[in-house]
Amino acid sequence: MVDSSSVASENVSRTLGREAQRSNILAAKAVADIVKTTLGPKGMDKMLVDAGGNITVTNDGVTILEEMEIEHPAAKMMVEIAKTQEKEVGDGTTTAALLAGKLLERAEYLLERKIHPTIVVEGYRLANEKAQRILEEVSFLVDNREVLKSIAKTAMTGKGAEGNKEKLAELVVEAVDQITEGSNVNMGDIKIERVVGDSVKESAIVRGIVLNKGRANKEMPSLILGARILLVDFPIEVRSPELDTKVSISSPEQLDAFIRSEEIFLKEMVEKISQTGANVVFCQKGIDDLAQYYLAKKGIFACRRVNKSDMEKLARATSGKIVSNLNDISSEQLGKAGEVKEVEQGEDSLIYVQKCENPKAVTLILKGGTPHLVDEIERAVKDGIGDVMAAVRSRRVVAGGGAVEMELSRRLKYYARSLGGRVQLAVEEFANALESVPETLAENAGLDPIEVLTELRKRHESGAVQEGLNLFNNRIEDTFAAGIIEPVKVKAQAISSASEVAMLILRIDDVLISKNKGEEKKVKEMID
Repeated sequence: MVDSSSVASENVSRTLGREAQRSNILAAKAVADIVKTTLGPKGMDKMLVDAGGNITVTNDGVTILEEMEIEHPAAKMMVEIAKTQEKEVGDGTTTAALLAGKLLERAEYLLERKIHPTIVVEGYRLANEKAQRILEEVSFLVDNREVLKSIAKTAMTGKGAEGNKEKLAELVVEAVDQITEGSNVNMGDIKIERVVGDSVKESAIVRGIVLNKGRANKEMPSLILGARILLVDFPIEVRSPELDTKVSISSPEQLDAFIRSEEIFLKEMVEKISQTGANVVFCQKGIDDLAQYYLAKKGIFACRRVNKSDMEKLARATSGKIVSNLNDISSEQLGKAGEVKEVEQGEDSLIYVQKCENPKAVTLILKGGTPHLVDEIERAVKDGIGDVMAAVRSRRVVAGGGAVEMELSRRLKYYARSLGGRVQLAVEEFANALESVPETLAENAGLDPIEVLTELRKRHESGAVQEGLNLFNNRIEDTFAAGIIEPVKVKAQAISSASEVAMLILRIDDVLISKNKGEEKKVKEMID
């Protein structure tokens, strides 16, 4: 009989059965413990230093997990759920990782009681489906702008933006409101431009696009009022000949004519641009030095090598069209802006395309005293934008501060009683895992988590479904009324992602890891 271990190569390390499950659960719990202390307004920050000595100070879950060099395969799966959460809703990454770790911790308790992993997985699947339905039942419709502001403030609380969250929340809601068309809203239509050196209070919204670039030529005007903007994605240059092209010139006159033909070609290009009525040109490719001279003579403001994504945003902001062929340009394709100007910002230049009539792309100028502060402000604002957009799309919100998790836990425990067999135990443990959110919020604020949980259970049993933890005054109260509000989509995605990764990890009973020969040799040498 062939032993299963002899089938695999010597370079493969293998972990089987209960040992494999224990190893995976331990790795996932370790990841959850790393981000656990960052949850909530009283959460602490992490300082991450990479191999190059670059420092990142943050309490943003996905940033912490991305910056860490994680090796364990189960731990990497935890990082993936954080990335998915960030991609889908832009916030709730710490909650998703925390819940996944806690679900696996509770599952380990069941496994030790000889309950089979497939039964635990089935219980978690039923609990997740029921939790999604309960979330819809306990959610509220978004009915005004103030609710959206509260959502943005809740998302930014506890991050570097804490002291200026009122101002930043207003900017976030204004930006989302400007680009929203019905329930259709796209995060790519909000450009974030960072400026180091000023106060966070100086941050502002520009009804248009700001480019981190300067004019193509300093002879061009630095300010254009009543801008008529031409967007082109072809070079304003003489086309380079093919590699095998030969030009035969036998006299000075022919050489002069050849050089003049290039000048004439560029002059005609600029003339065509000028005839459209354009006084501002944004070009995705290059602009020849001679063409820059002709554009400056015509009083046209031009900028070259603009990113494709910025070109698309300019088109959305100015209602212009991006032109790909010189012969197709016309006045109908021009975009409009009240003002285009170049502003010196330290050693750099910024181009403001602003005062657009009804822009469907806007720019948030985020300012801060140090690069690390601006980084954290940007992460906080992105979380705020993600939450507000999620609320605009689904139109439904829930009470924060652990209130919704406590209500979900209470209702899931009642639901578990309607189930037969050992699946009931798995659903109960899923419910217990949800209580880890208010428990962690209390721990991070220096409160007694047992006291907080028992009081929350008592109030939710009496029907106070919106009672949660308000960490601004360390009291248990109606968090919805206190303005601690979160989009239902963020909670739904976090619970769904956490339960899916927990179920995936629980179904693994055999881990085979291949090692390259170089690594194996090093290990052998170390042992010897």
